[in-house]
Amino acid sequence: MQAVKARRAVATIFFLLGTLIGIWASRIPDIKAVLGLDEAGFGLVLLAMALGAFFAFPIVGRQIDRIGAARMARWLAVLTLLLFVSLAAGTTVRIMVPLAFVAGFMIGALDIAMNAWGAEVEQALRKPVMSSYHGLYSLGAGVGAAAGAGAIRLGLSVPQHFVIWGLLMALMLAFALRVPWTSERQAPEKRKGPLLALPKGALFFVGIMALIAALGEGAVTDWAAVYQIEELGFGSSQSAIGFALFSVAMVIMRLSGDRLIARYGPVPVARLSGLAAAVGALFLVLGSHIWLIWVGCVVMGLGNAVIFPLAMSRAAADPVMSKGTALAAVATLGYGAFLFGPPVLGFIGTAVSLRAAFGLVAALAIFIFLLAGALKVERPDGT
Repeated sequence: MQAVKARRAVATIFFLLGTLIGIWASRIPDIKAVLGLDEAGFGLVLLAMALGAFFAFPIVGRQIDRIGAARMARWLAVLTLLLFVSLAAGTTVRIMVPLAFVAGFMIGALDIAMNAWGAEVEQALRKPVMSSYHGLYSLGAGVGAAAGAGAIRLGLSVPQHFVIWGLLMALMLAFALRVPWTSERQAPEKRKGPLLALPKGALFFVGIMALIAALGEGAVTDWAAVYQIEELGFGSSQSAIGFALFSVAMVIMRLSGDRLIARYGPVPVARLSGLAAAVGALFLVLGSHIWLIWVGCVVMGLGNAVIFPLAMSRAAADPVMSKGTALAAVATLGYGAFLFGPPVLGFIGTAVSLRAAFGLVAALAIFIFLLAGALKVERPDGT
């Protein structure tokens, strides 16, 4: 019974973080306009957020091993929500950049902690649930994006929008804070090692796969709307629909992912996903009609959906590295790309075009197909 309640608590935190990402994505064109920045300039804001997450990964990995994932996830969820609301105060670059750095730190730390807690619950339930967690994250992103489109139509300012949503999410988060759970802790002698640990062996290639999938997700989250508005000439409300469709596709695939992985195995599912991610990105590159762009968003969402959950489950089950360290190490490559990738794509968008940036995303997705075999867990004895 406790594991069932804990599963709901973890799911609540995944959903909450997804809504915050969706809200942020839906208001990027407005925030960019308020700051008076072009793609490269706003890329610096995203870079500050990425640096915050990068610094968070090794620190939170150590803390998970020391004090437990559940405690870390609860308090980080509260702090992340507060930082999200504070982003509305970033009306100048001087204010927004440090806010983005701290928000990125909290987002990155929460991502590791909630995945670690989710892995513990998954092991207690003795059945795969990690993909469904990430499905609820994607559902939250879709809800946030849809709410963002609604807020734009209602004429709500960014501060009004963020404060209202923050209050709603605080009510929901109160449930997760009350669920009891005792997390695993690593003995001090097992927590030794470099502060910034990179994935080792096959886990390195798992991290590369997560990097590519997260880059694709970040590209749609941060630049798809801008790409459709500024390079393809579509309206802001139409452009917001593309990200919503992308999120819905990810929800469907992730909620189905546990069953598909159990039936066919992680390697075949990952290979097919890589091909779909590449095809979907190509639709965005080649498409000039809004319906073709929307189809590309759907296919790209289906392709990227299960790669990151598979990478997190593989990291949590690694036979060599501790859970917190392994998750942080994979996230350094994988989730870091979700934050570091969009600034790079923004620079490419300024130097060449955002169409070229999405072309790069399509080419990289092929490597998911090539590296999928690394998802198989091999024990130290070779079994």
